[in-house]
Amino acid sequence: MKVAISSTGEKVTDNVSEVFARCPYFVVAEIENEKIQTTEIIENKIANQLGQAGISAAQLMAEKDVKAVITKNVGPRALDVLNQFQIGVYTGEGGVEKVLQEFIDGKLKRIN
Repeated sequence: MKVAISSTGEKVTDNVSEVFARCPYFVVAEIENEKIQTTEIIENKIANQLGQAGISAAQLMAEKDVKAVITKNVGPRALDVLNQFQIGVYTGEGGVEKVLQEFIDGKLKRIN
């Protein structure tokens, strides 16, 4: 299962970004057997887009075959598109690696 986290930086030691669509980076983690297998860092070029960044970011998640997104805040348009792609959206804060473990442990709250 692939999980994407909106991140303030390029490392798993960086923090979850305050925002989804305009975060600087996405950390995409492949989780198997309740363990992080691999991570991919994606620079978010959508962040500088003038409009509809939420929709574009949600489409990027679908293209990357992400099944869940972890962020602090997600806009209504992005949430609608993520829901259309059946991508779960969860709220988390703190370090990316810590939040991933909380996701694996089922401790994060789902945003509907």
